[in-house]
Amino acid sequence: MRNLLEEFDQDHGIRPPTILGVREHVFTGSVSSLASFMSNQETSFVTLGQRVLAKPLKIRMHYGHPDVFDRVFHITRGGISKASRVINISEDIFAGFNSTLRQGNITHHEYIQVGKGRDVGLNQIALFEGKVAGGNGEQVLSRDVYRLGQLLDFFRMMSFYFTTVGFYFCTMLTVLTVYIFLYGRAYLALSGVGATIRERAILLDDTALTAALNAQFLFQIGVFTAVPMVLGFILEQGFLQAIVSFITMQFQLCTVFFTFSLGTRTHYFGRTILHGGARYQATGRGFVVEHIKFSENYRLYSRSHFVKGMEVILLLVVYLAYGNDEAGAVSYILLTVSSWFLAASWLFAPYLFNPAGFEWQKVVEDFKEWTNWLFYRGGIGVKGAESWEAWWEEELSHIRTLSGRIMETILSLRFFMFQYGIVYKLQLQGSNTSFAVYGYSWAAFAAIIVLFKVFTFSQKISVNFQLVLRFVQGLALLVALAGIIVAVVLTDLSVTDIFACVLAFIPTGWGILSIACAWKPVIKRIGMWKSIRSLARLYDAGMGMLIFLPVALCSWFPFVSTFQTRMMFNQAFSRGLEISLILAGNNPNSGV
Repeated sequence: MRNLLEEFDQDHGIRPPTILGVREHVFTGSVSSLASFMSNQETSFVTLGQRVLAKPLKIRMHYGHPDVFDRVFHITRGGISKASRVINISEDIFAGFNSTLRQGNITHHEYIQVGKGRDVGLNQIALFEGKVAGGNGEQVLSRDVYRLGQLLDFFRMMSFYFTTVGFYFCTMLTVLTVYIFLYGRAYLALSGVGATIRERAILLDDTALTAALNAQFLFQIGVFTAVPMVLGFILEQGFLQAIVSFITMQFQLCTVFFTFSLGTRTHYFGRTILHGGARYQATGRGFVVEHIKFSENYRLYSRSHFVKGMEVILLLVVYLAYGNDEAGAVSYILLTVSSWFLAASWLFAPYLFNPAGFEWQKVVEDFKEWTNWLFYRGGIGVKGAESWEAWWEEELSHIRTLSGRIMETILSLRFFMFQYGIVYKLQLQGSNTSFAVYGYSWAAFAAIIVLFKVFTFSQKISVNFQLVLRFVQGLALLVALAGIIVAVVLTDLSVTDIFACVLAFIPTGWGILSIACAWKPVIKRIGMWKSIRSLARLYDAGMGMLIFLPVALCSWFPFVSTFQTRMMFNQAFSRGLEISLILAGNNPNSGV
């Protein structure tokens, strides 16, 4: 330590150091596969990254590392950190901003290192990455980054951009590119433009245009985030050992984890830029190797991953159903394999990396707990962990400004594209392309909403009226089924048309729900909030079931749980987990 403090008197360029940076050693990497991913990611940043940032780039900041500050320099120039707990949520890097803006000099030294424990559970990691991504969103909005951009020379500015806000901005652009690609494909499929262009290319023997239409979106975007880690392996361990480590990580599903992390960063960074209000997330940093309940995972990842994963699957199904058939199944698979992988990672990574996530008894208990949470009514003092209603209200709390409401409304308009495109593809309407067809589809959607209201009517009523209500509900169901059967028999309506209508109306309902949530005060004023809440509960129940069913199916096969345990944990933890399940006897839920 004395040698390190002597660096304050050494020559480090134009000015003496104001922050002495040292490297970290992450000692929790052997706990589980997730811990090793985070440990390796951190190592690549605190060794390879910090060396280059400090020299020759001279743009190293303070990143929460065990750095030593020149106290006199900082307390006479505005203090160590900023006061705001919203804008300055990433308080560590703002200390580096302060130092750099006030003509300080930040160095990096590797002859001393400090041990550090990183997060070892997926929920801890997601909360931490969400906090950092939200903090970077606030940095984009801060004066400090603006001033640094004005004052730095070109090379230092580029280095600063790509090691702070630029990384998150590029991550967001990567995910937006996937959305634009899929929405473009869905538009080409639903409008018929894609088929027309392909036919024209074949007639004119335009091979370049045909190749452009068959552009293969094969690159798996999650792998790119691991490239710095691989370079760090090569530097620290040598080329052959780096290859072995990388292949081992692939068997531990590191690509699934990094693709999942991509969604976490994008969601929190984008939401902070749109609405502000980033919050500190206390992750605990403990050895959290325990089973996480289904409802807890659903609460944490529903809006950040599950909704977006379902949207990607919806786009892929629409493209499969209405895309160009001439291209063939192989072309479709090559074109969409990475998008399917992205959606699957976002939907099922929390359960793949959940200890004992495929133990049948735990899955049964999780389902009971999830249904209790879903249908438990909220109220004063009820927390989001206890009731779906309370959690749903909390999820909407970030939309506070008029500009935020307008942006949410504009973004939600994309969900109405599906209905507009699919209704003109129904066999029922044939080749009719008049706007009246779209109007009839809205009439059918209104009838479905009325039926939904009839079935979800649950006011406090007398016993006699309750019997009448049950009779009306049963009669409405029979009439609806009879109407569908008659329409199939007597008109051109086919069974595939019914499934197509479901494909069209589900995103329309979600779009209406998203817009209503954005304008919550207005909806409450006109007395429609309870109906919107009932619709939202239906969507969450449906989405939860779609995610839960594959998990329950895998839980029927004991080898899936064994494989998951061996994949996730080191040998000692795996043995401990298996022994705890044996000792638990008939009640496995009293185990880990």
